[in-house]
Amino acid sequence: MLTIAISSRTLFDLNEAHQVFLEQGVAAYLSYQLAREEQPLDPGVAFPLVKKLSEIKHPETDEHLVEIVLVSRNSGDVGVRIFNSIAHHGLNISRAAFSHGESPYHYLSAFGVQLFLSAHSQDVLNAIEAGHAAAHLMTRKASQAAAGPVRLAFDGDAVLFSDESEQIYQHSGLEVFRQNEMDKHNVPLSPGPFKSFLKKLHDIQILFPMNQSPIRTALVTARSAPSHKRVILTLREWGIRIDEALFLGGQDKSAFLTSFKADIFFEDQLSYVKTASEHTATGHVPYGVTNQKTNKIKTEES
Repeated sequence: MLTIAISSRTLFDLNEAHQVFLEQGVAAYLSYQLAREEQPLDPGVAFPLVKKLSEIKHPETDEHLVEIVLVSRNSGDVGVRIFNSIAHHGLNISRAAFSHGESPYHYLSAFGVQLFLSAHSQDVLNAIEAGHAAAHLMTRKASQAAAGPVRLAFDGDAVLFSDESEQIYQHSGLEVFRQNEMDKHNVPLSPGPFKSFLKKLHDIQILFPMNQSPIRTALVTARSAPSHKRVILTLREWGIRIDEALFLGGQDKSAFLTSFKADIFFEDQLSYVKTASEHTATGHVPYGVTNQKTNKIKTEES
């Protein structure tokens, strides 16, 4: 079973309540939520993804193949409204951790989580550093989900793969990067933080006939030929199927994600995250050389 942990602020639209918390404090926030305990929350940015994933069942046994676990900084009292909302929307979620202001990322290993989605950047950073696939989602109301399979799109370097090649690009430039990729075209890239999550998706995909899989994946990378070859050979070495591969040579990714009808896109570079998030749910993966300076500042401030 694939287990995904998700925070309450990405599952539901809690922006209005969060604003009460920021402006008036914890006591006012709790009163606000208790007064609306029976009022269902609207779907949040990750709701369509969660709903589609939680409905995937084994083709022979009809057992659910994906479990969604709620992990939240809210208290158990606020959790009543959240679970009321889960029931109202018919979501298949039964397990949760409410940490009452503390970071819930400590529970990810205990739950056996392969992916963590949160609106709290420091929780995501802590999860990444602990070896979990994790992404920070900007909160907003849910968009209309496209019909058909769950469509997940991934950047390559510093997401599926390590940032070893990105380091060369940033330190020495494009030509040195290209030469390195040509020289090492038969050497597989090292795994990045999302390799194991992609492998788990692949394990579910192969349970179904090729044209009937409830999951479709895409690699959407700024790489272009000839550096594409090492990527393809790495996936082949890992024994992982990727359904679509887009090598864009630095072109903006937004239009391609729209064409792919992505339910979510995972990206390490904030410039791409900002443009892509206008069109699809986009998770920032705070990993690799691009994020090292930003992560250091966040850690020092926390």
